[in-house]
Amino acid sequence: MSDVSSTEIARRTGKNPGPRTGLRSRQNARLRHVPVTRRVAAWVAAMAHDPATSFKFVIGFAVAHTLLWTIILTALKSAQDVHMDVAEAYAWGQKFLLGYGKHPPLSGWIAGVWFRIFPVTDWATYALAMTVTGLGLVICWLIAVRVVDHRRALFSVAMLALYPIFTFKGFKYNPDLLQLVTLPLFVLAYLHAFEKRTVRAGIWLGLAVALALMTKYWVLTMIGAAGLASLLHPDRMRFWRSPAPWVALAAAFVGMLPHLWWLKQADFLPLIYADDVYGGRTFLTTLRLVGIYFAHNIGLLLIPIAFAAIALAWKLQWWKSLRRRGLIGEFIASAKRPWVRGPNSGVFLTQARHIWIIQIIVGVVPPLAALVFGIYMKTDWGISLFFLVPLALVALPTLRVTQMALIRLMFMWLAFTLIMLLVSPIIAAQTVRRDGEAGVPFAPKSEFALQLTEAWRARFNRRWAVVAGTTEVGEPLTFYSPDHPAPLTPREVWASGLTSLEAAKQFGFIGICDTKDLELSKCEAWMAENAPNAERLDLTSRRYFHGKAGPAVKWKIWIVAPTRPEEEDDK
Repeated sequence: MSDVSSTEIARRTGKNPGPRTGLRSRQNARLRHVPVTRRVAAWVAAMAHDPATSFKFVIGFAVAHTLLWTIILTALKSAQDVHMDVAEAYAWGQKFLLGYGKHPPLSGWIAGVWFRIFPVTDWATYALAMTVTGLGLVICWLIAVRVVDHRRALFSVAMLALYPIFTFKGFKYNPDLLQLVTLPLFVLAYLHAFEKRTVRAGIWLGLAVALALMTKYWVLTMIGAAGLASLLHPDRMRFWRSPAPWVALAAAFVGMLPHLWWLKQADFLPLIYADDVYGGRTFLTTLRLVGIYFAHNIGLLLIPIAFAAIALAWKLQWWKSLRRRGLIGEFIASAKRPWVRGPNSGVFLTQARHIWIIQIIVGVVPPLAALVFGIYMKTDWGISLFFLVPLALVALPTLRVTQMALIRLMFMWLAFTLIMLLVSPIIAAQTVRRDGEAGVPFAPKSEFALQLTEAWRARFNRRWAVVAGTTEVGEPLTFYSPDHPAPLTPREVWASGLTSLEAAKQFGFIGICDTKDLELSKCEAWMAENAPNAERLDLTSRRYFHGKAGPAVKWKIWIVAPTRPEEEDDK
């Protein structure tokens, strides 16, 4: 009452009634003595819990993750050229085709749009890759809030942000990485369709299926897993009797029609590529590759799981318990601490069943299928198959995720990221000193691209239009040359379609063979057959980084003069 009276007196008389001594002033006084870390922790907890602010917080977190890890990767890879997968995606993006020989077109389209906005530089490729992972974090949060409460949802996203696929392993933009956007979108649309069972939900699900398939056919593993999950779910009949799944099938087919038409016109080149490159392995070879696949991907998953376990099991003044219980006793107590029996209102079991079933299927079935059919199981194929693991774990009803566990995990992400921000330039320099002569990662293709561009322009005073060479050689030159010549890959049935041998002979081309290539003789034979009158050169390139010399790479060059006048770029 005195506070109100003082305020009223001040309003009427214009005089300051003196300091307030009520409850609010005492609270403010106490707040001034609260450490900054506790204030930040309280703010994070409040933002994560409030449905009105949690989405904005996750977007801000994803943006921060994207920016910081773009800087980290740019410094970490500063002694290297971009990966050939990234250069290949850039090359595809020079023309918006319905398919690119090896894969469906979506990754090329996105690269084409991206590099019409951003410069063709190394940092822009890492920014593209981290933008993909940042979008993946946001979409995974949208999935999580359908399955668990907001605290657990953010906890699962923080685990993903510590998953190497979203940091170190996510440095190269390619169809595998892009699935971290299209597959979460598919899972989100599937959960929505299973819940709503409407025509509109079916349309969204069908479009999500088409979008995922336009990334890479490998997504059929997760699409099939979702189909099995819907059949194993207790509410399966309600879903399959609704229009949603049937509308989804129709919408997916319509969305895929242009690409299916291209696939037929191209004589099913992506399938030929997959069979030629990854099929026909012996059982023992496949068994070894599957073992490597499991070891690699489980090892990557153990990193965020370890961070999460520490955050969940951490106890204040743990050293006192350690003295009392001993090391083994304290370890057992810490392992038991987050687990509590009883009902859990923070987990929505109906939706959680989908996540558990899908993750189990995609984790187990593809490697088993590889064993049965003799398929080369690449470790990178696991990039898109385990993003649901953090959510599957935090959706366990007996696991208790406290507010402090969330705060600890967020601070772990921040500390780890800031440490990497500081040490990434040091790691880059040390890597060059240790592995600089190792070859491929440090091959000076960017310098070589400039050498060849200058040589071409000095001879013909026109744009360099076509480069002929293997994917490992040709696509990086497409990326780094200011002329961005279209790549022509000799002896590959699954060519990208960006140019042709006839066009190369008309516009002229530079043919390149790497002297360290195991198939050098085949490359030379192709050049002798298709460039008999070419000018022959031998060039050597080398890169220096912080005074350390990289490997000297020797190239055999064939320069074929153009036979038609220069016209408008036919890129």
